[in-house]
Amino acid sequence: MDFAFDARTEELRERLLAFMEEYVYPAEPVAAEQRARLASPWDTPAVFGELKAEARRQGLWNLFLPSAEHGAGLTNLQYAPLAEITGRSPHLAPMATNCAAPDTGNMELLAQFGNEEQRKQWLEPLLAGEIRSAFAMTEPEVASSDATNIETRIDRSADGDEYVVTGRKWFISGAMNPDCRIFIVMGKTDPEGADPRRQQSMILVPRDTPGVEVRRAMTVYGYEDHDHGGHAEVVFDGARVPAANLIGEEGTGFAIAQARLGPGRIHHCMRLIGMAERAIELMCRRAVERTAFGKPLAAQGVVQNWIADARVTVEQLRLLVLKTAWLMDTVGNRGAHTEIQAIKIATPRAVVQILDDAVQLHGAGGVSQDFPLAELWAAARTLRLADGPDEVHQRSLARRELKQYGAGRP
Repeated sequence: MDFAFDARTEELRERLLAFMEEYVYPAEPVAAEQRARLASPWDTPAVFGELKAEARRQGLWNLFLPSAEHGAGLTNLQYAPLAEITGRSPHLAPMATNCAAPDTGNMELLAQFGNEEQRKQWLEPLLAGEIRSAFAMTEPEVASSDATNIETRIDRSADGDEYVVTGRKWFISGAMNPDCRIFIVMGKTDPEGADPRRQQSMILVPRDTPGVEVRRAMTVYGYEDHDHGGHAEVVFDGARVPAANLIGEEGTGFAIAQARLGPGRIHHCMRLIGMAERAIELMCRRAVERTAFGKPLAAQGVVQNWIADARVTVEQLRLLVLKTAWLMDTVGNRGAHTEIQAIKIATPRAVVQILDDAVQLHGAGGVSQDFPLAELWAAARTLRLADGPDEVHQRSLARRELKQYGAGRP
């Protein structure tokens, strides 16, 4: 395994770092100021459009998509350090470069499983950054960490020309944004099927379909996550869409969801490392600037311990993420399953602790809007639930380890 950056990665890193310094970091307070003056908090501040135009002009666009036909054609190992850089400003930089969830996963899904018409109608405008999208899987009435529990129904109409979608979803990321034009909905087409992993299907439901109601925004630790497009409760009340909107075949929804979530998990972990690096930088700046009890905070032993532990942790996490990216490139997502689960368990948990120490070092300022730490903490803590909670990944990983020693499936 050689994790040295190749020439293309190094060149893109340099350009992206310069883009962050010149455009993204200065835009953070501008975005907050512009949002305060918008008619609706869900409208997009003008500075986002300016950032996207500049990123596209510089060729820093769709970096996440490995397909050279649709994206930058980068491997996971090449994209990892770039995602880390955008993670330093997770509410602006991923959107500016068209590398923001949930659109990234939805574009990958459409590129891999969508038919020609679906790609033309929805993938192309997503790639161009003209619209946003949402992935509707999680439900409030069931434990959605087990996707076989999903209760939303996708029923074929009597004449076979349409599907009727009925169900209630929540924490549907991006759905509050008025530019969100399409939902990829997971539901059951065969709820009585013998194989619980063949009961589900995926279908495209345009936002303006009669029977679709974006009911309310769900807060995350009190944040509405405006820049991300919010997280909504969405009700599908007999929403009828053409049968051609089905993605793949009936019964393939569970497999498609797993294929979508694998890359999404590593992308989250890449960005989390960037969030941790931002926290370390803020800790160091604060430590040398502030004095308490007659000496700089940087001279306090506990502060030195926080910073040292954070650096060790980030270096460990980065190596594991890079190994995972390398495995995904060389043996595929299935071959990297253990490592994908390992980084999904380890990274959010560790980054939450780093951010918590950074908040502590900043005192009252750490929990305020004057620093990004509180919002970063909320985002990192949420990722211990998103794409499967820690405990689901621990359960699966432990079973795989035990199987090597003759332990059967419980």
